Amino acid sequence: MDSHLISEFRSIVGDAGLVTAPEQLRTYECDGLTLFRVVPELVLLPASSEEMQAIVKICYRERIPFVARGSGTGLSGGALPVKAGVVIGVSRMNRILDIDVPNARVVVEPGVTNSAVTAAVSGSGYFYAPDPSSQIVCTVAGNVAENSGGAHCFKYGVTTTYILGLEVVLSDGSLVHLGASTMDYPGYDLVGAFVGSEGTFGIVTKITLRIIKKAECIQTLMAAFNSSSEAGGAVSSIIASGMFPAAMEIMDRLALEAAEAAVHASYPDCQALLLVELDGSTREVELLMEQVGPICTSCGAWELRLAKSEAERIAVWKGRKAAFAAVGRISPNYLVQDGVIPRTALPRVLGEIDRLSAEAGLRVANVFHAGDGNLHPLVLYDRRIEGQEQRAMTLAEEILRLCVEAGGSITGEHGIGEEKKHFMPVMFSAADLDAMQRLRTAFDPYDLCNPTKMFPGTDFQYQRPIAYEPHPIEVAGLAQRY
Repeated sequence: MDSHLISEFRSIVGDAGLVTAPEQLRTYECDGLTLFRVVPELVLLPASSEEMQAIVKICYRERIPFVARGSGTGLSGGALPVKAGVVIGVSRMNRILDIDVPNARVVVEPGVTNSAVTAAVSGSGYFYAPDPSSQIVCTVAGNVAENSGGAHCFKYGVTTTYILGLEVVLSDGSLVHLGASTMDYPGYDLVGAFVGSEGTFGIVTKITLRIIKKAECIQTLMAAFNSSSEAGGAVSSIIASGMFPAAMEIMDRLALEAAEAAVHASYPDCQALLLVELDGSTREVELLMEQVGPICTSCGAWELRLAKSEAERIAVWKGRKAAFAAVGRISPNYLVQDGVIPRTALPRVLGEIDRLSAEAGLRVANVFHAGDGNLHPLVLYDRRIEGQEQRAMTLAEEILRLCVEAGGSITGEHGIGEEKKHFMPVMFSAADLDAMQRLRTAFDPYDLCNPTKMFPGTDFQYQRPIAYEPHPIEVAGLAQRY
């Protein structure tokens, strides 16, 4: 990159906010998906909205593409740098700006972590509901980009449910406010459009979150089964009974083996473990839990174990949250997939995944949010063995096709990013993709914000019908421009 541009950036962020050394730039060459790697030309770490604006204005002037990055825990290549581009990290923008418990809202900067929000309000009896497995390190802004969920999304919903307002820097460096600090803001739901846009609309600099009251009572049950299909059948039966658990998670034997080795959660020795968590008033939870056990037993559970203390409950979830990383203990390499299916299709689809795994000669560890049918199959392989990585990628894609054929989706929370963009035509027509691109270019006419992500390149070409100098979001009354 031109030395004059580097000096201009340095004048904005200082030496502490500028990464230029080749060995340091490699830290940012990928996110949690390590299959794709691009070393950025430059990494910038602004410490304020003003610095963010100044950086993006230069990028807009020079037509430099940029990729926003939180903690880099994403699993779809969404934070993958682009050639001849810069990475703009939000790690230094990590302050909680306001806590308004009476109105159940918190205002944070983009680099604040999920768990930090809950820690800040737990003393008042509140919590921040989205809880992806990486919640102790993943940033709220990253959750906004991917519309992240987590183990408790079945009852409490995903990130978009908890975002009231956003302050955003658009691709031309202008600052806009979307939404408000109250629910049901009138006009088009631009916040809803922005959440899940994977960094292709702009960069978030402030976020107004909704927090909720903790339940009076929480109980977690472990049910051991001889197969994932039986555990999946229990999930459908529990929901069919009219219950609405806070969370229902399934881990198969491989995932249990890895998690147990990592955190020693004392899980039952079984082929599949179902975690069922209920919350609410004490009497309600006790009555419902009395029904859950017999339902699980009728579906094949041979051991039921209720966490007897908060410490035991935390240990149970620590193992579940550690499962992805822990798989590294049983395989040198693995791919994490993220498909969604109807809950009633769980037994059949899990059986098909077993068949595909056997045909490919590769092991698949299954960990998933069973309540909403969000599967996370982990395809295990060894990159050192010729051909295994390609077989793993092929198997992962076959699992995605299986999810779509079952009436589901190619992603539930990890996003499309770089990994799945060529899969978009499997779910969407050319007209659908064209409409999405038109929305994208309304925010970012020159494709400077995280370009190359989400949309297939050679499979689908969008010809932008703009013959003038464009301005993002020129819609009076919908966004306040500053």
